[in-house]
Amino acid sequence: MTQRTATITRDTSETKISLTLTLDGTSNVDVKTGWGFADHMLTLIAFWGGFDLHVHCDGDLHVDAHHTLEDIGICLGNALREALGDRKGINRIGMVKVPMDESISEVNIDISGRPYLVYRGDELLPPVIAGDESDLWREFFKSVSYGARINMHISYLYGKNGHHLLESACKGLGLALRMAASCDRNQLLSTKGSLD
Repeated sequence: MTQRTATITRDTSETKISLTLTLDGTSNVDVKTGWGFADHMLTLIAFWGGFDLHVHCDGDLHVDAHHTLEDIGICLGNALREALGDRKGINRIGMVKVPMDESISEVNIDISGRPYLVYRGDELLPPVIAGDESDLWREFFKSVSYGARINMHISYLYGKNGHHLLESACKGLGLALRMAASCDRNQLLSTKGSLD
């Protein structure tokens, strides 16, 4: 099998990003966003997904973390789409529930070519996590979904600690991506014969 990898760069007035993703990796992760909490969550996605992920971002954190996290999501989504190639042989669907202490989240994805994000239970998150608004994470997941053209459902089922809830969702996204991107088939998994 050809190595499934992609390198994406993004250079705007808000962020300068370099991101390299290898799907069939060894959880070799090096993430530097300028925001430690984002580094932690992105590391979890890659580690639990078994991906190699290298991210360097110089963003306008003097404003807030919105542009940084949203643009990293765009780059990660684009890298996923590029690394997956023609998607022939992938399992396509991934679904998991992940506990983290008192919290549990569920993540379901379909690498369908039709981007959509359903984001439920976010009222459980505190308005501010690690010094920034928690809604940044909805924007991040939306950017990944649309960049990768993945149908993504994330549900925070219960929990009290915002860090724990987000950690369970990020681990869940990594595991669901690993499951969906795994190649166990010989054909494109679509009765239509194509993925939009």
